[in-house]
Amino acid sequence: MANYNWPKQGTASLIGKSHTRLDGMMKATGAAKYAYDIVRPNMLYAHVVTCDIPHAKITTIDTAAAEKVAGVVTVKVLKKTGDEIRWAGDIVAVVAAESDAAAAEALKAVKIGYEKLDIFVDDENLDAAKEAMRTGTVGRNVQVEDDSIEDEAQEDAEIEKLLKASHKVISGTYGIQAITHCCLETHGSTCEWEGNHLTAHLSTQNVSGTKTQFSGPLKITADEVTVHCDFIGGGFGSKFAADQWGVVAAEIARETKRPVKLMLDRRTEQEIAGSRPSGFLTARVGVDERGVVKVWDSTQWGTSGVTGGGVAQTVVPYVFDPKNRRRLAIPVSTNTGPNRAWRAPNHPQGCAMTHTTYDDIARALGISSLDVFMRNLSSVSNGKAEVYADQLKIAAELIGWKDKWHAHGKGDKKGSVVTGLGLGLHTWGGGGHNSRCSLKVHPDGGVEISLGSQDLGTGTRTVIGLVVAETFGLPLSAVKVNIGSSDYPESGPSGGSTTVGGVSESSRRASQDALAQIFEKAAKKLNTTADKLEAKNGRIQVAGSADQSVSWKEACSLLGMSALETIGDFKRGGQTNLSSSGVAGVQMAEVAVDLETGVVKMLKFVAVQDMGLIINRLCAESQIYGSVIMGIASALFEERIMDAQTGRFVNAELSDYKLPRLGDVGDIVIHLYEPASEYSRGVVGLGEPPVIAPAAAIANAVCNATGSRVPVLPMTPARVLGALK
Repeated sequence: MANYNWPKQGTASLIGKSHTRLDGMMKATGAAKYAYDIVRPNMLYAHVVTCDIPHAKITTIDTAAAEKVAGVVTVKVLKKTGDEIRWAGDIVAVVAAESDAAAAEALKAVKIGYEKLDIFVDDENLDAAKEAMRTGTVGRNVQVEDDSIEDEAQEDAEIEKLLKASHKVISGTYGIQAITHCCLETHGSTCEWEGNHLTAHLSTQNVSGTKTQFSGPLKITADEVTVHCDFIGGGFGSKFAADQWGVVAAEIARETKRPVKLMLDRRTEQEIAGSRPSGFLTARVGVDERGVVKVWDSTQWGTSGVTGGGVAQTVVPYVFDPKNRRRLAIPVSTNTGPNRAWRAPNHPQGCAMTHTTYDDIARALGISSLDVFMRNLSSVSNGKAEVYADQLKIAAELIGWKDKWHAHGKGDKKGSVVTGLGLGLHTWGGGGHNSRCSLKVHPDGGVEISLGSQDLGTGTRTVIGLVVAETFGLPLSAVKVNIGSSDYPESGPSGGSTTVGGVSESSRRASQDALAQIFEKAAKKLNTTADKLEAKNGRIQVAGSADQSVSWKEACSLLGMSALETIGDFKRGGQTNLSSSGVAGVQMAEVAVDLETGVVKMLKFVAVQDMGLIINRLCAESQIYGSVIMGIASALFEERIMDAQTGRFVNAELSDYKLPRLGDVGDIVIHLYEPASEYSRGVVGLGEPPVIAPAAAIANAVCNATGSRVPVLPMTPARVLGALK
C-alpha cells in the first residue's frame, strides 16, 4: 500500500495549474443533458397543483373537471380535507398528462376550497412577532471573565457593569432579509421503471444519498433504485433530497407504467424549494479607546418559516469572540416556505450582523475600520489571527486602502456621488466528506475512475481527473471520469465545501495504490526496485532518469489480460496527509453611492482566500468569482418580499426577483493565498467561504461613503435614502 501524499510543492505537473473543464465543451454546445432534458418514449408530463393561500384549512378538493381534460392520464391528490396549509405554494395534487400543455390546463381545473386562517410573515418586526405569540427565547449564551459568577442575574449585572465602564458604547440594529434559491434548473426529475427497478434522472447534489429517499417511501430496496445525474443546473444547498415531488413522480410512473417528468415551475420553485433564513440583531458593544471590544451584548432573531429558527442558533459576534459577551437568540415562526441550506448556512447572516457592528465602532471613534479589525484579531475564534493579519495587508494593498480611505461620510463628493471602502472576514471548515471510488487501469493503458459523486458546475469531474492524471504522470485527457450515478461506489453529497477534499482523498488513494502495483511490475523489467521509480510524462522511469524507463502503455501491458482495479476509501475525520479543514478569508469592497437616487454601484471588490492545496487554479478562481457575485446580489438586490396583509411572496417570478447583471458587479480581484504552510495542509474545500463576507464588506463600504448605516440588507435605493434621512 502506498504512502499517501501529494507531490512536493513546485514539483507537480498538473496540480495547481489552470485547466479548462472536462465537460466545458459539452455544456457550451448543448450536448450536456440535464434532468429537464431527459425525454423517454411514451413519457407523461406532470405539473403540481399548489395552494396560493399561506395559511388555510382545506375544506373541499374536486378533481372531476381536471380528469376530463383531453390528454390527462391521472390526477393524484396528496392532501385531504381538513389538512392545514402553512405556506403558499404547498403542493395539494399532481396532474400527469400526455403533454405539458394538457397538464397545465388540467391543474387550473382542479377546484380546492379553503378556510382562511391567520397569517404572520413580518419577521423583521420583533415586537409584532412577540405580539403574535410566535416567538420564544431558545438560546442564551453568556460568557464573562469573572468565573465566580454563578447565576443569570449576576451575569446580567456583570455585563451592564462592563458596558458602563467602557470608553464608548456603540448601539445599533442590523439585519439581512431572507432570500430564495435561484438555481438555473428548477427542482425535479424524470422517473421510469423497468420491472421493479426505478431509475430517477434527478437534479441533485446528492447522487449516492438519494437512493434510500426513494426506496423507503416506495417500499423497495435501495438496490432497486438508480439515481442518475450527469449534469445539474445549480444546487447551492437546496438539492440534497429526493423531495415529495420526486417520490410522487416515481409513484405515478409505477402506477401508469410510463416514464414521468415532473419539474417545478419557477414560481413554485421560489416559494417552496428553499430559502436562506433572515437574520436581525440589536447590539450594544463596549469598547476601549482603541476600538477593541471589551463586552458584547446582543439579541438576535430571524425565521426559517413555520419552524422558526432562522439564525437563532448562529454564533454572534461572528469570527470574533470577546471575553465578555451576552447573546440571546429568538426564533420567529412565519407562514413562509421552508428554508434549506444555502452556501455557508447562517454564516453570511452572522457576518453581516457582526462586521457591520465592528465597522460602526470605527465610525463612532472616527478611525479606520481596517485598524479596528486589526486590533480585534486577538479575539478571533478560529486561531487564524496571523493569517487574517497577512490577508488584510494584501487586500488593503490590492484595493488601495491607504490612498482611498477616509473617515465615514467625510470623502470628496463628485456631484451627488460619494465613494467608500468596507471590509469583512470569514471562516469555514471544508473538511472532506466520506468518499469511495473504483479505479481501473487497463492493459492497453486506459484509465477510468468511477464514484457516485456529482458535479454541480464546480469542476468536480476535472478535479478527479487531475488527481488521477497527476499521480500517473499522464495528461488530463488520458483519464475517463465516471460520476453521476448511484450505481457507482458511494460518495458524499456536495455540500459544506466537502466534495473536493473527499473525492481528492479517495482518488489519490486508489491511484497511488494502483501505481505501487505497476511499479512492482515495471521494476523487474528495468532491473531496479519499485521504490526508485516515478511516473512522469507518460513514462515509468527511474527517478530523474528518463533513459531508464518504459512507456505507460508498455508498463500497463505487464498487467496481463485483466485490468488492475483498486478501491480508494476515505472516511471523514480520519487520519490523513491529503486533506484538512479550516480556512480564513478577507474581502474588501469599494462602492459609489448617489446621494440623490440612493443607487449603489460596485466599483471594485477584492477577495483574498486560503484553501490549502489548490488542485485546479481556474476552478478555484471561478468559485470565488461566483461567490462574490452571489454576495453582491444579497447586499444590493436580492430579497424575498412578503405582503404583510395577504402573506404572499409577491416577487416570486424571476422578472420581479432582482439579481445583478454583468454591469452591476464591478471589478472583481481574486488573490489565492497560498504560502507553503497552506500547501502542506492538503486539500480544503472552497465552495462556501468566499460567499460569506461580501454583504458585510459592501454594507460597510456604503456606510463609509455616506456616513449613515443602512441597517437592513439588501441596500435598495429606498433603504439607502431612508438611512440618509
